[in-house]
Amino acid sequence: DKLISMYREALAHPQVKGLVVSTRPDCMPDALLDFFEELSQETFVLIEYGVESTLNQTLERVNRLHTFEESADTIVRTAKKNIPTGAHLILGLPGETRDDILSHARKLSGLPLTTLKMHQLQIIRGTAMAKEYRLFPDSFPLYSVDEYADLCVDFAERLHPDFYIERFASQSPKNLLIAPDWGLKNYEFTQRVIKRFQERNSWQGKRFSEN
Repeated sequence: DKLISMYREALAHPQVKGLVVSTRPDCMPDALLDFFEELSQETFVLIEYGVESTLNQTLERVNRLHTFEESADTIVRTAKKNIPTGAHLILGLPGETRDDILSHARKLSGLPLTTLKMHQLQIIRGTAMAKEYRLFPDSFPLYSVDEYADLCVDFAERLHPDFYIERFASQSPKNLLIAPDWGLKNYEFTQRVIKRFQERNSWQGKRFSEN
């Protein structure tokens, strides 16, 4: 009830035109989803879930405490309410190969998603992953900016063509970021990805298959 009252309070502001709610896939009970279904009849609502990986061994390694199956179930439940549904994904989590990462595109494409946000793995100071990175740096496949741009194109080629990609990369404060430090703004990186699409004569969904 407290959470719902906060949403109502936000929507009462004249400059608020809708809600985009970002949450974990294991934090969407049916009662709250029913509320969002009703709310979506009044205003714009989009719910995006932190999927992060489609591999359960990766999710366990980074201590997400949920499975990909839980993510898929929650995405389906949300989409069945006719609510635009998004996913968030981190490319380059420890232990994942390039083929593993590209397999995420195929698995996510089988879900009723509207949007997708993805970004490179970033090592942030003061985190458990930063400690692991110091001890075992070879376990982290950190990409150069050009390598990651090509990975984004490879990924998008295999992604459902109807999905809206809202983000390719993220930018953390320099005082918190350990690696990779590309020195680029998000829009500058997006321009690189667009350029790679053009150079490769490619597009989102070029290698997508329903099978």
